[in-house]
Amino acid sequence: MNIPVLYEDEWFLAADKPSGLLVIPTAKKEIRTLTSILNEDVKERGLKYRLHPCHRLDRETSGVIIYAKGKSLQKKMMQEFKHKRIRKEYIAFVHGYLPRKNGRISIPLEGSHAQTAYRVIDEKKDFSVVQVWPLTGRTNQIRLHFKALGHPLVGETKFAFRKDFSLKAKRLCLHSKYLEFINPVNKKTIKISSALPSELVKFLKNHP
Repeated sequence: MNIPVLYEDEWFLAADKPSGLLVIPTAKKEIRTLTSILNEDVKERGLKYRLHPCHRLDRETSGVIIYAKGKSLQKKMMQEFKHKRIRKEYIAFVHGYLPRKNGRISIPLEGSHAQTAYRVIDEKKDFSVVQVWPLTGRTNQIRLHFKALGHPLVGETKFAFRKDFSLKAKRLCLHSKYLEFINPVNKKTIKISSALPSELVKFLKNHP
């Protein structure tokens, strides 16, 4: 599998994750993951480091994900995420039409504060295209917050029933579009973008 590299320097690498691929194995101990594929390539090129993911994307989510070239660098970058110094932007397709075109969702998840900002950028038949900025980093935050509003993501199967919606999609319509951060080593600002994948572009064309 050819995984596009969106950015690389001597410390970090950003990959363009496809939907349907785990970042790391679950308890089922899957062999084929994004991390294993990238590290196979590193090994084949005779490089001495291993790549370690600095954050997570769900199996169904596509887009930008950052890897560190070594465990100590991974710890540095994970601290940046922990202290909310990473700017993250997603594109989501959500069922129906949100009553407010922009706003913040502040609903605790698993007993912890969670906040998501959003802006509707387009409305199609039966669904809305939304820019999303997770201001906290709770597990499944975007998916759970829009479900709580009564507008789950198109293609959602984990937190909503497909039978409840006439609009169907072959994948979860959630894409990590943009990450911006200050490199913790050289303090330079890094901006990384990922184009909307072809299957989501096709979905938009087929559902005007």
